[in-house]
Amino acid sequence: MQERNVFDILEERGYVEQTIDKENLVKLLEKEKIPFYIGIDPTADSLHVGHFVSLMVSSYMQKSGHKPIILVGGGTATIGDPSGKTDMRRMMTREEINHNVECIKKQISKFLSFEGENGAIIVNNADWLLDLKFVDFMREIGSLFSVNKMLAAECYKNRLETGLTFFEMSYMLMQSYDFLHLYQEYGCKLEIGGNDQWSNIIGGANLIRKLGHDDAFALTFKLLTTKEGKKMGKTEKGALWLDENKVSPYEFYQYWRNIDDKDVKTVLCMLTFLPMEKINGLTNVEGEKINEAKKVAAYEITKLVHGEKAAKEAEEASNSLFGSGTNTENMPSCDVEDGCTILDAIISAGFAPSKGQARTLVAQGGISINDEKISDVNYKVAKTNFQGDVILKKGKKGFCKLIIK
Repeated sequence: MQERNVFDILEERGYVEQTIDKENLVKLLEKEKIPFYIGIDPTADSLHVGHFVSLMVSSYMQKSGHKPIILVGGGTATIGDPSGKTDMRRMMTREEINHNVECIKKQISKFLSFEGENGAIIVNNADWLLDLKFVDFMREIGSLFSVNKMLAAECYKNRLETGLTFFEMSYMLMQSYDFLHLYQEYGCKLEIGGNDQWSNIIGGANLIRKLGHDDAFALTFKLLTTKEGKKMGKTEKGALWLDENKVSPYEFYQYWRNIDDKDVKTVLCMLTFLPMEKINGLTNVEGEKINEAKKVAAYEITKLVHGEKAAKEAEEASNSLFGSGTNTENMPSCDVEDGCTILDAIISAGFAPSKGQARTLVAQGGISINDEKISDVNYKVAKTNFQGDVILKKGKKGFCKLIIK
């Protein structure tokens, strides 16, 4: 049986959003095993759910024989991508960037293999961008870009009212030059990325084509959003990081366990390797039966990011809360002072950022300890009030074990 074209697989699972020259890209992916690249700016020391989709697409590409190039933006991070931002990003030091690059490399290795003929490689664009000579670069590369077209791009248009610096405007030129460099050095013919990067990504493919090559392509995939169009991966504590020191495997598991019913199929398609036949079987159900699909999604996604052992522990901890078990070993916990108020405990657990919001949660009946509703905002969390574990609960989905010091 003929091997399926990876493009068909990506389309079937709902990844593909926009492409350049789709017909020829599909033909290329069918007849050749090509190097392709994704770019990651090391603006933090961990990847988050927004990067997850990029790594999944890259993994599917690699499993089909294509070679991933992971471009870590050590050079472009000194500028900062203006896409989706209303203000200029803080410029990072070289030391911060280098530290973040090392942390990110470890996380990427969970999704991609670095062994074999099509083993992934990691490159840092600081190696070629930081030594560029400004006048030569602007004459050879800048002269091929239309300022009018650049200003019409969403990533720049949204910034014109608040102010766009020339420093930031050069980001598109830098990212486009990255593609050209990888094309020349590694034979890279495809750049992939989230659809919010479309303007920057087509900039590189078009640059290579302007220089006389017709085999440079671009592919963007859908952003991971809810049915309401909001980005997934936002929690009360901030981004849903892939680093277990920022978001515990239990919290990570619980996020996916509690997604909206309407989002389950999208999550299973885009963030797991389960076959479509199984996904359709899990999600073509009604009512409470969809909860089984949520459990599968939470387990499979947590296993990918944190490993099978952590996924099983998170699953067991979750079952102990929603079932008849009592195991709280893997539940998120926080230290609180003996005799602190319930408001302080709520803030320490990360359930509210301020006493005002914590007070509202109590007033609305959303807070309980060991399943006993707390209605008094002056309630004291004291050792003498409890025997065994002290479980603070927010609504039906938020749990935290209080360690009273």
